[in-house]
Amino acid sequence: MSIERISSIARHLNPGSALNKIQSKNPDDIVITLAIRTPLTKAKKGGFKDTSLEYLVYALLSQVRQRSNIDPALVEDICLGNVSDGKAAYKARAAALAAGFPNTASASSVNRFCSSGLKATADIANAISAGNIEVGIAIGAESMTVGGDRLEKPFDDAVVSASQEAADCMQPMGWTSENVARDFGISREQMDVYAAESFRRAEEAQKQGLFDDEIAAIVTKLKDAEGNEKEVTVTRDEGIRPGTTAEGLGKIRAAFPQWGNASTGGNSSQVTDGAAALLLMKRSTAVRLNQPILAKYVASTVAGLAPRIMGIGPSVAIPKLLSQVGIAPADVDVYEVNEAFASMAVYCRDNLGLDWAKMNPRGGAIALGHPLGATGARQVVTGLSELRRQKKKVLVVSMCIGTGMGMAGLFINEAV
Repeated sequence: MSIERISSIARHLNPGSALNKIQSKNPDDIVITLAIRTPLTKAKKGGFKDTSLEYLVYALLSQVRQRSNIDPALVEDICLGNVSDGKAAYKARAAALAAGFPNTASASSVNRFCSSGLKATADIANAISAGNIEVGIAIGAESMTVGGDRLEKPFDDAVVSASQEAADCMQPMGWTSENVARDFGISREQMDVYAAESFRRAEEAQKQGLFDDEIAAIVTKLKDAEGNEKEVTVTRDEGIRPGTTAEGLGKIRAAFPQWGNASTGGNSSQVTDGAAALLLMKRSTAVRLNQPILAKYVASTVAGLAPRIMGIGPSVAIPKLLSQVGIAPADVDVYEVNEAFASMAVYCRDNLGLDWAKMNPRGGAIALGHPLGATGARQVVTGLSELRRQKKKVLVVSMCIGTGMGMAGLFINEAV
């Protein structure tokens, strides 16, 4: 059933009330009182190339504590979304203690591939809603300088021989991008046009200072070619390429010629280091603690699809989410959809019939970069900042998930 049909039925059954309901304010609402991120830097050669994952988390958690001015003893849990570091739970706990949160604050890590930051947000929100905790922090962070998402060895023969889709879970992400382009007739030209627009939007946003309220400057150490270390302050996203055009992108060679010729280093997400964080609690708690209410967490969901076309996950997650809450695509003011590859972004935009002006208005992962575990949380930070600028309300964030899934979350801006 199409997204339009689902939303049409929802409106017919209960016209207007669903949108009013999700925008209503109740004491038990789960709200976001702080939403910040680090700059996004080029992996292996950028501002965080010599910065460990634990330091990145520590530095951002320190900013959360300082900027919120909340009593650290009130924070009961911190969930870190991370993909590539098997010791992320250790590092999250150590980073939280170093950042000034007492040992009464628990910490954990979660890995749902590219949506890990959004998954961490949902987990903290659900824990608060269930009454398990009152205050929590969701953070997504990734040092792609150190890690990535490649499998170290093939799966067991019994697993891959039992199911072709199980075997397809081993396909590298670039291969799945080429599958999408080939299966759905998405041309290299369409992908380059999309990517050029992502760069243009990010360049314009940076020039206008639109990212300034999102970004917390991070003081760290950087080594030169001789190994000499110096202290630096990282303040800006590094992946934006001013003046990028579709014509210029068209000259870049294919990144995965063994699988196809559509995806390139210019129309695919960048390998990036970075982090993003959200402070969550109930509305009643925020009022009691005199915390500013930026946004309301409404709902999130996951949905599956064939692993070989994993990147189009938002095309199944977004309709499911909108159906669950009963609102129409037109009710959404901003869509933040992960640009893992332009093939997937083009498919999701066109298949869902999204207004391109509403989709990634400040550019996406192609221009800004995609630190795997961080992007889901980063999109929330960016989307809420854009809604504040536009004085609009409804944000949908959606991610593709490796091995064939999609995740989507719905948020309401209240800082209008």
